Amino acid sequence: MDADIEQLQEKYLNKDFDTKRFLIEAETTVRFAWLCGEINEKFTDAAHPDFQAPPTFVGSLAGSRILPSDFPRFGVGMDAGKSVECFAPIRPGNEIIGKSHLHEIYAKTGRSGRMIFIVTRIEFYDQKEKHLANSDSRIVIAERQNGN
Repeated sequence: MDADIEQLQEKYLNKDFDTKRFLIEAETTVRFAWLCGEINEKFTDAAHPDFQAPPTFVGSLAGSRILPSDFPRFGVGMDAGKSVECFAPIRPGNEIIGKSHLHEIYAKTGRSGRMIFIVTRIEFYDQKEKHLANSDSRIVIAERQNGN
């Protein structure tokens, strides 16, 4: 099945399809920091006056789904990377809200045929609706050819 990229964009881009709450726990963020090799005490010491989760921590959080429930299946998806954008510190002990939507859908053609890239963005907010961070997850799908 050949996916029509423009139709997918029109139907799915920038429409929230998942909302999930996350309780940010100090022990979890400290363990994450240590596993990443972080040594800055504001990420590793809960008693530090500016204690916060490392900026990349939100990349470890996942929504309930990676794609909308009615998104068409047209090949096998593979992880194509993550990126994180931070706007404000995420403080352990707080609950944050992640809202997921498809941020980008595009195609590239290579030696093996057309590849479709899908970027799912989770936008993270605090309880006062302050936008804290974005975490983008990219999927690449090697599109199945008709008859295969």
